[in-house]
Amino acid sequence: MKSIISFFGIVLVCFYSCAQQKPSKVEAKTPIKTNYTTQIVVPELDIPWGMEFLPDGSILITEKDGRLIHFKNDNKTEISGFPDVYVRGQGGLLDVKLHPEYASNDWIYFTYGSSEGEGTGGHTALIRAKIDGNQLVDIQHLYKGEGNTKKGQHWGSRIEFDNEGYLYFSIGDRGNRDVNPQDITRDGGKIYRLNDDGSIPEDNPFVNEENAKKAIYSFGHRNPQGMIKHPKTGDIWTHEHGPRGGDEINIIKKGKNYGWPVISYGINYSGTTFTDITEKEGMEKPLFYWVPSIAPCGMAFVNSDRYPDWNGSLLVGSLKFEYLERLIIKNKKVVKREKLFENLGRFRNIKLAPDGYLYAGVEGIGIVKIIPDSF
Repeated sequence: MKSIISFFGIVLVCFYSCAQQKPSKVEAKTPIKTNYTTQIVVPELDIPWGMEFLPDGSILITEKDGRLIHFKNDNKTEISGFPDVYVRGQGGLLDVKLHPEYASNDWIYFTYGSSEGEGTGGHTALIRAKIDGNQLVDIQHLYKGEGNTKKGQHWGSRIEFDNEGYLYFSIGDRGNRDVNPQDITRDGGKIYRLNDDGSIPEDNPFVNEENAKKAIYSFGHRNPQGMIKHPKTGDIWTHEHGPRGGDEINIIKKGKNYGWPVISYGINYSGTTFTDITEKEGMEKPLFYWVPSIAPCGMAFVNSDRYPDWNGSLLVGSLKFEYLERLIIKNKKVVKREKLFENLGRFRNIKLAPDGYLYAGVEGIGIVKIIPDSF
């Protein structure tokens, strides 16, 4: 009897160990109690896609429908002068990011749907500009994806700077799964890297490749709507929407192929398969993947004494299930997941502000501040 019990004990230990090696087996659980609540800071917003905090504590907010809003002293003011925004499907006015030296140069970067260029429809574009009063001025067009299309899917897009001052931004595959992501001569399904003035860094991975898009830094992506610099390592982390299953977290590396759609943990929305492999030589496997998909959007590392029990965690918004997910990561493996603020709404963005507090953009609600219960 003892030998039988020992045998089953070994089997159970092995099963548990093996399950922990598969990211999809880490289930998201609702904590019994959290020490934080939410407070609406900016009310009555529709789809607050991006936000940035200015040195005076005011907030710039991008509404997907094309409005750029400045929130200051409890007032919302629309900034005029933005280029025409092509709003279709998932596309519109997308992310906003301050230059790391904004205090001295006033540059602000935006990604948005643009109909400029050849063909009908639109593609993701990147500009930088300054604000003078309530007007956008000194607009500089830095990059525009080629191959306009009327498809509404997969525009991306997030913006981030690394520790060396390089600018990264994402464009989704624009609904052309079988062509764009794996072709470095085409835009879409890529992470791009530029100098802050829009010029191409000399050490970009494909600058010497004939006909390649020289701004590409990595490829084989589906629809990255989260991008953040790791506060300790300086690495650029992204997440992207999978199809039905297979949302991913990736650490972006120079010139690497992240596999879409050749490798994936997902299937078609119809339930049929489009690939039967999840790994292939020369393609990067994700650090983590979600099955079922949570439809991730926005991400932030917690690096603040305001949240001592969350420090080091990665926060990701869920559009599909309407909660904020906290992932605890050790040695580049997700070891625990938690569901926070369930049923509050579709979390479109999450940001750690200069004041050390977390702010989230929630569709149909606005910008909420995450505060300790004792606040």
